[in-house]
Amino acid sequence: MAIQQISVFVENQPGKLVEIVKPIADAGLNIRALSIADTKDFGILRMITSDTPKTIEVLSDDLIINTTKVVAAKLDDRVGALLYVIDFLAKEDVNIEYVYAFTASESFGAYVVLRVDDVDKAEQVLIDNNVPVLNEDDIKDI
Repeated sequence: MAIQQISVFVENQPGKLVEIVKPIADAGLNIRALSIADTKDFGILRMITSDTPKTIEVLSDDLIINTTKVVAAKLDDRVGALLYVIDFLAKEDVNIEYVYAFTASESFGAYVVLRVDDVDKAEQVLIDNNVPVLNEDDIKDI
């Protein structure tokens, strides 16, 4: 059920993000979630798109691209919702490496993308605790 995250190494210079996002938009692909972690010289653009293989296909061969399995867990719109989700993982010794959030259509709601040390275990812990998680088909539909 895990979803694929695309990571792209980007030079930290004006216009470099445009060079990555433009071909994705031109191909009719939707970026569902996005995060950039930067340093002085480069950044790591992490994104979830509506079609991972096609996104990789349309990106320049000059880019360094990697895919990673991540978990997208649904959050309720209430105080403490993130704590509710991550507490289940902590109690089961699942390490969270990084997190970023996104919202979808009203029927799909808000999600956190979790990069964890054990994707299968994390998904099972969340499912066992009635926390909805997305799969690749869900990403295409939201």
